[in-house]
Amino acid sequence: MALLMAEQDSEVNPFEAMMSRFDVAAQKLNLDDGLYQFLRYPRREVTIYIPVFMDTGRLQVFTGYRVQHNISRGPSKGGIRFAPDVTLDEVKALAAWMTWKCAVVNIPFGGAKGGVICDPSRMSTGELERLTRRYTAELYEFLGPEKDVPAPDVNTNEQIMAWVMDTYSMHAHQTVTGVITGKPVELGGSAGRREATGRGLAIAIKEACAKFSLAPSDSMVAIQGFGNVGSVTAQLLHNEGFKVVAVSDIRGGIYNPDGLDIPRVVEYHRRNRTLDGFPDTDRITNRELLELPCHILVPAAVENQITSLNASLIKARIIAEGANGPTTAKADLILEDKRIFVIPDILANAGGVTVSYFEWVQDRQGYFWKESKVNERLADYMTDSFAQVVRYSETHNVNMRIAAYMLAIDRVARGTRIRGIYA
Repeated sequence: MALLMAEQDSEVNPFEAMMSRFDVAAQKLNLDDGLYQFLRYPRREVTIYIPVFMDTGRLQVFTGYRVQHNISRGPSKGGIRFAPDVTLDEVKALAAWMTWKCAVVNIPFGGAKGGVICDPSRMSTGELERLTRRYTAELYEFLGPEKDVPAPDVNTNEQIMAWVMDTYSMHAHQTVTGVITGKPVELGGSAGRREATGRGLAIAIKEACAKFSLAPSDSMVAIQGFGNVGSVTAQLLHNEGFKVVAVSDIRGGIYNPDGLDIPRVVEYHRRNRTLDGFPDTDRITNRELLELPCHILVPAAVENQITSLNASLIKARIIAEGANGPTTAKADLILEDKRIFVIPDILANAGGVTVSYFEWVQDRQGYFWKESKVNERLADYMTDSFAQVVRYSETHNVNMRIAAYMLAIDRVARGTRIRGIYA
């Protein structure tokens, strides 16, 4: 029993999951050992302890992290998450994922990630602001438009990004909009940024359907996760004529094999903060949603949802990963045997970081684009990147995930070789 639990813990460890894919891709690329070691480890790991006066007057110390994985192709880029289960292993894995994600869509960033161990649902607005500002101040020397550019992630939003920008700017004694992305439009944010991850995901799904000659009207979609990414994806696919048959949030989901009226579902969820009670649907669990008969499955909630324990029960033809790390490495082998086409997270959900890049460019130019231009350029990046990963997959006879890693690692490795390693 102890051995089984240890194996399961290893399977769902985010850093181990990332490294297992990295190792396979590096081997297929014949990456030399020195470069392998260089790309395997992060450039910098920072742990900070953040004192915050709570509203009661009590001083509480929170633990925060920022990991910068790679800067070979440009400043590091990655979100900041506030959650009680944040770990350094998770942040390290997500930082590396960001390196590969930026390289897959060929934008000039490396990877980073940050996090604070806290429960935002139990904190007031004032407490969150004090936490955010002290976290930013402690990391001031490591951040900057040419160094490391954070963004929103789990439980962080435009307001928190505004506090980061303001705190950094106060220390710099000038307004520095380019230090952060995902800001309010009024402070240098980009039009279309909030919808970008879901929009990019929908674009990738449409490209996969075209590859397999699946018509939208004949394609049933199940979406796990009804936050920003899942709800935007559901709306866009519904508008394109796809039949979205199931959606879920953290409490569970709803299912109607004849299709859901997604605009009504979105409005119901907005008003009630739950999917419970939506009419003419069957109540299902998040696990049951993953196992529904459908053409396209979109895990857009949290990591480690498809594992060796349930991968054999997946019935979808296409899996499009809206979340980071929703599928374990052991599950990948089972899905490949079932000939399920997986659009991996580092490609499928790269729309957010792509439009973050657009925001960074606009801030540096001091010139902002219309949303139609943002969406048009996002579509160009996503369709081109999808086609390149498919070509890699077919040329090297590997699945889409390994192809995406190979493409990304090859780009980062080539940039590193050209620059050389300063030692």
